[in-house]
Amino acid sequence: MKRKNNTINVSKIIFVVLVFSFFAIVIKLSFVSLASKTDGIDLTAFVENRNTEEEILKANRGSIFSTDGEILAQSINSYTVIAYLSESRTKNPANPKHVVDKEKTAAALAPLLGTTKEYILDRLNTEGKYQVELGTSGKDISTLLKKQIEELALPGISFIESQKRYYPMSTFAPYVVGYAQKNDTGAITGRMGIEAYFDEELKGEDGKTIYQKDAYGYTMPNTTSITESAKAGEDIYLTLDSKIQLFVENGIKEITQNNEMDWLTFTVMDAKSGAIVATGSSPNFNLNTLEGIEKSWLNPLTTYAYEPGSTMKIFSFLAAMENGVYNGQETYLSGNKNIDGSIINDFNGGKGWGVITYDEGFSYSSNVAASNLADKITREKLYNFYASLGFGKKTGMTLPNEASGDIDFTYRTEVATASFGQGITTTPIQTLQALSILTNEGIEIQPYIVEKIVNSETGEVTYQHERTELGQKVNKDNIDKMLTMMYDVVYSGKTDAKYYQANNITLVGKTGTAQIAGNKGYLSGPNDYIRSFAGVFPYEDPQYIVYVSVKKFNGKYKDFAGMVTKVVEEIAKYKNITELIEKVDSNKIITINNYISTETLLSEEKLKALNLNVIKLGNGKYIINQYPQKGKVVIAGEKVFLLTNDAQYKMPNIIGWSSSEVTTLCKLLNINLKTTGYGRVKETSIVEGTDIISGMKIEVTFE
Repeated sequence: MKRKNNTINVSKIIFVVLVFSFFAIVIKLSFVSLASKTDGIDLTAFVENRNTEEEILKANRGSIFSTDGEILAQSINSYTVIAYLSESRTKNPANPKHVVDKEKTAAALAPLLGTTKEYILDRLNTEGKYQVELGTSGKDISTLLKKQIEELALPGISFIESQKRYYPMSTFAPYVVGYAQKNDTGAITGRMGIEAYFDEELKGEDGKTIYQKDAYGYTMPNTTSITESAKAGEDIYLTLDSKIQLFVENGIKEITQNNEMDWLTFTVMDAKSGAIVATGSSPNFNLNTLEGIEKSWLNPLTTYAYEPGSTMKIFSFLAAMENGVYNGQETYLSGNKNIDGSIINDFNGGKGWGVITYDEGFSYSSNVAASNLADKITREKLYNFYASLGFGKKTGMTLPNEASGDIDFTYRTEVATASFGQGITTTPIQTLQALSILTNEGIEIQPYIVEKIVNSETGEVTYQHERTELGQKVNKDNIDKMLTMMYDVVYSGKTDAKYYQANNITLVGKTGTAQIAGNKGYLSGPNDYIRSFAGVFPYEDPQYIVYVSVKKFNGKYKDFAGMVTKVVEEIAKYKNITELIEKVDSNKIITINNYISTETLLSEEKLKALNLNVIKLGNGKYIINQYPQKGKVVIAGEKVFLLTNDAQYKMPNIIGWSSSEVTTLCKLLNINLKTTGYGRVKETSIVEGTDIISGMKIEVTFE
């Protein structure tokens, strides 16, 4: 009985405890539900912040390269300088995390950021801000400048990392390469040229990470995050050859420094494939600073449509041949011709050269000869021939804003003037496309500027250009006849075309001089012309087509023609198609022979005798690999790498080397390369003389 009473008492106690606990929990829950804070935590903020967060993973924009691998456009890290102003950021006064001494900070940053102390101090004195940026001078700074600022160890100064577009060669074919800038959302977007036309391919696809975050913004433990990786943009390889482009741009620079003109454009095209290997113009601009772009936003190659002048006689004379109305030995009276009351004059004031043959008329660039042939051809057939070559419509060049030109002509006088390139408009790229019939036995080839597109992550070629034939437009015999006539234009000495006689290479072509249309007829000033030259070389087996035009050139035409022939001569040497073998000197462009399996010492001596910079890897007796390979061309002073059959290789001194030279070295020695910055080598993680182990890693800093 006693034991029973004890059991009942214990049970009552337990019951009371349970009831008390229950009410305590209810009270606590009620308090929590009603209170804004508990245990120092803002419960409302906690609930609001305990949600799904999506973080965008920015895709790397693809790069643009020349056909020989030079980087023309790339994305690089850039930084925005920020200053933390709130003292709440500092927990330990001995290690401040905010700007403590604003005067000192402003004075130290001003010279590095290229601004004044007062400018920075004004921002550091902003009231009520947790952090501030330091204005435009602190935006998009380089990795090198960031490092210099970090070395100052200024409390409260930090950086926000982003990317910007950088153009290592700055003024290299800017209208083709184009430029890209950040838009309002911070995304890099193409604004001109290839950057704009292939913006979708270059920009890639952003990724994202989805996760749960707590009140403090940290990832919630034991929760699942979902990540979709960013897909880097594709790399685009252009047809531009960096050396030929350099020849063209140097030529343009030289002629524009000493002569006045409205504009000039100069393009070189591979005669067999249609690849644009170089195209330059004046005015030009800097892709990094956009300095000079205000002078022209349009690419002369594709968007300038103007009256071509007498270069059009190449095609009107061919039209006569194709329609069976051309006899080169037939004679006519040169000088002038009356067509329905309008007088057509030859360029020498209508004097002409008496009774001459039509072949001679082409050499003299006779407008009367072209007009006579146009009468024989008829309007419809001349128009159809021009149209069949692509005049009057876009070529399909993968560049923005291509113009189509205008070849409409109806009346007899319009047909006559159209035969010598007045009253119609064409673009340089249309002319180059039409000229391709001269170098492909009458088959027209479509010009192009993009060689291939490559997946930047896998190296897979996603697009490879193939030669595009547009059909047989002219009989081969007529092409042979025209090339002979173009030879006579340059080498007969009858006109200013004689100034296009080049050294060591036979350049043939046709000049053009077109009046410039104004509001009330044609302009009549002494320089109010667009002068041009369309040519191919070498004559015996044309490999390149050149087209150059200039508006309102105020200088000696001999100098202008000399600029063109100098560029042609440089290309001929570079491509080893000169007709005379010159003695090797310091200015020689050299074709590399095969040195693999040869004795190292002997080959090294031969290359040094050619004024080349030999980088010998190892001390083996024989050469087992080389770069450049056999058949490639280099300019005197360039590096040639020789890998010998040594058992151990040592690191050479690479300070000052270019990125392409470092890449070549790493490929030959099987070194994994990681780079920072751009320009020339400043620092390297493997110093000179270090033994190289296959597969080892090297970090290289460029500036």
